[in-house]
Amino acid sequence: MKEVGPAWVNSGPVANPGDDVADSRVRLILVDDDDDFREAASAELMDLGFEVTSFSDGAEMLGSIAEGNLSADVIVLDWGLPSLAGIDLLPRLRREGIQLPVVFLTGRTSLSHENLAFDRGALDFVDKSRGVPILAKRLRLIVESSKRPRELTVDETLHCGRLMLKPRVSRAYWDDVDVNLTLTEFNIVRLLASNIGNHVTYRAVYDCMHHVGFIAGSGEHGYRTNVRSSIKRIRNKFRLIDPNFDAIENYPSFGYRWGSSTGSAA
Repeated sequence: MKEVGPAWVNSGPVANPGDDVADSRVRLILVDDDDDFREAASAELMDLGFEVTSFSDGAEMLGSIAEGNLSADVIVLDWGLPSLAGIDLLPRLRREGIQLPVVFLTGRTSLSHENLAFDRGALDFVDKSRGVPILAKRLRLIVESSKRPRELTVDETLHCGRLMLKPRVSRAYWDDVDVNLTLTEFNIVRLLASNIGNHVTYRAVYDCMHHVGFIAGSGEHGYRTNVRSSIKRIRNKFRLIDPNFDAIENYPSFGYRWGSSTGSAA
């Protein structure tokens, strides 16, 4: 580990350029103000095949990005950072044009914190108590997913009645007005609209929000609370454009569907 200014840049074993190991390493930015945790987590992630650049503060990371000193595949943020809280740092990154996947790693496990993280555009929310190996698996799933070839051509636009989806830029429009969905919300709407007229289970919607097999919430079906909260936020965004919006229909105890008639053009 070598110190570069205020930030710690951790370097794992150097692989040959043609080595398969080099191709599989995930480049990670970790921002956490707990020095002991940051150092221990960085070392463990490096042992698991990650290249880790770590910072104790969001302002330090933004400064390094502005200087063009960083390249990464994913960013992991602690919630409670000293000068700029992680939850406020995320929209700052987006305003700076940084579209890397962001994951929150925190001990604040309340439902309100999790919902706020997803509402701001985070792709995952991981309790520190789950351990670094679980974090590593989730990060690999996120990065591998983002690197898969796109199924749609660059200019393809999907129409579903009054709904228009532009998958390349993850934007949804209702009557040609941008609904301003987060990436996770867009994926949910796309899932429902691509199954128009058919019900989509709570589990399928939740897997769309995270990844298959991910479990959160209290009890066997606790994840449904997260799904309901996300659907409520999506409906409210559509209703800012159309107060009569009712295209997302609920099937109690099962899931949701994009209505085959209510979502159609008038």
